[in-house]
Amino acid sequence: MTKSYMQFEYFCLRIKPLLEKLYSKEVQEKLLDKLFFLIQDYFADCPEENLNKWSEDNIQLITYGDSIYSNTTEKPLVTLERFFEQYLQDTITGIHILPFFPYSSDDGFAVIDYLTVNPELGDWEDIKRIAEHFNLMIDLVLNHVSSKHAWFEQFKQGKKPGCDYFIEVDPTEDLSQVVRPRSSPLLVKVDTLDGEKYVWATFSNDQIDLNFANPDVLIELIGIILFYVEIGSKYIRLDAVGFLWKSLGTPCIHLPETHVVVRLLREILQMVAPSVSLITETNVPNRENLSYFGNRNEAHSIYNFSLPPLLLNALMQGKSDHLKTWMMRMPPAPVGCAYLNFTASHDGIGLRPAEGLLAEDEYQQLLEMMPKFGGKISMRQKPDGTESPYEINISWFDAMKGTVKGKDRWQIERFICSQTIMMALEGIPAFYIHSLLATPNDTEGVVKTGSNRAINRYKWDYEHLVTRLQDPHSSQSIVLKELSRRIKIRRRQSAFHPNATQYILHPLNRSLFAFWRQSIYREQSIFCIHNLSRRTQKLRLSDLNLAITDRWCDLLSGQGIEDIYAKFTLKPYQCAWITNKL
Repeated sequence: MTKSYMQFEYFCLRIKPLLEKLYSKEVQEKLLDKLFFLIQDYFADCPEENLNKWSEDNIQLITYGDSIYSNTTEKPLVTLERFFEQYLQDTITGIHILPFFPYSSDDGFAVIDYLTVNPELGDWEDIKRIAEHFNLMIDLVLNHVSSKHAWFEQFKQGKKPGCDYFIEVDPTEDLSQVVRPRSSPLLVKVDTLDGEKYVWATFSNDQIDLNFANPDVLIELIGIILFYVEIGSKYIRLDAVGFLWKSLGTPCIHLPETHVVVRLLREILQMVAPSVSLITETNVPNRENLSYFGNRNEAHSIYNFSLPPLLLNALMQGKSDHLKTWMMRMPPAPVGCAYLNFTASHDGIGLRPAEGLLAEDEYQQLLEMMPKFGGKISMRQKPDGTESPYEINISWFDAMKGTVKGKDRWQIERFICSQTIMMALEGIPAFYIHSLLATPNDTEGVVKTGSNRAINRYKWDYEHLVTRLQDPHSSQSIVLKELSRRIKIRRRQSAFHPNATQYILHPLNRSLFAFWRQSIYREQSIFCIHNLSRRTQKLRLSDLNLAITDRWCDLLSGQGIEDIYAKFTLKPYQCAWITNKL
């Protein structure tokens, strides 16, 4: 029995049951052969599941390829790498470069060519150099392509293969059940050689949805994944994956076929690159988001979308109630899986993930206060035709300008507190570059582009940024220095492993948010305590059940704990990581 035959038998065993849930029997047989031929040369010698893809040492950074640029002829990706090496080499371990391909709109998420680097940013050699020093995450924008993509041009011309890659819909069809993330029309009218047609476009008239009911589309996207793995990507991010499969008469989100496709992609990665992680991006209510772990057979990691709005609300209100309730209900990530924690990203602060998790009056206060701090509220269309808030568009730094009582002087302290909480929670921390750099709202960008999301997509001039970082009194210098210090402390603590035990603690004071982390082998405990208010708070450490036989110390302040029965004082927005193992 040849090695190739054994691989094919294993491949069929894992993949055929999934294809049976997607396509007809006739299609399945042909597709099995095509898929195996596609991945055969990539087949790993030992495709066993790697359950140790991450550790407490993993810290992700999210950035655009040109978030930092130079006015010289230097390519932005080269400038970005230079900044990483100068300021973040010993701080972060992984970099998510948001879509760096040629695009027509949505700051990269309307991809014209999946296999080419936007020449305005650099080339594949620049990407490979970054991948040599950091764990690289690449976006697979698999739900849709740009209306300028060659496939869509072929569709309009009636040419293969693109003529069969998109979803044509009669505009008289009842589409009222379809869940929308936008307020734009769902169908786009297109003039083709065969006449006027209407195609599905979930996000905009420039982002045309692909038809995964056509197995050739699946083959195309798997080929792209293999290329990204070959380039050196350690994480593949499935953008907007929840909308992938369409079926008339349904909400067309999170359909069973969508979950099957995610499982299939995980199986393929397991066979060709067991160390690579699949990450799903689903900005939806918490229960729906959690479904993408599947039965620990779908995503390796999911974005923890409920954290940003709940953490923002906790700091606005100065109390931990809803944040604590949510965390108590959150299950530990399954074996071999992890949460990806973040507070800010290139998009806004999603509000759907907070559905059912906030009191109505506090939700309304959040919507009222953010515009006072310079933010915008973006809307989505509901199935009944009405609109509701979809996300808050604001830089996370400026979201920390104050509380429900208004602006105050605690912006930097409140901001650092928010990032400290995020990096201590179960999961892998992911910092948006504008959080590390304390970037304020880019109101000029909103006016220039007409897009609310531009408020949090500022592009720093490298020389200007360096000047700010060299000024010890600037927000950029203070924040980057302190967050880098805390990140380096975190990376040394086994109790901060992404899968280490986490329990919520219940101090009597509602202004304190506290939880306990314990390392996998129980050699270290860390009691994470955070003052969510602008008032000094006191806590009896004995209420946390610290073992009297251990010596305790606060990692963040370096303060030793001599008497666990004494009251521990936390200044406004102060955080403490109290541990028994330095």
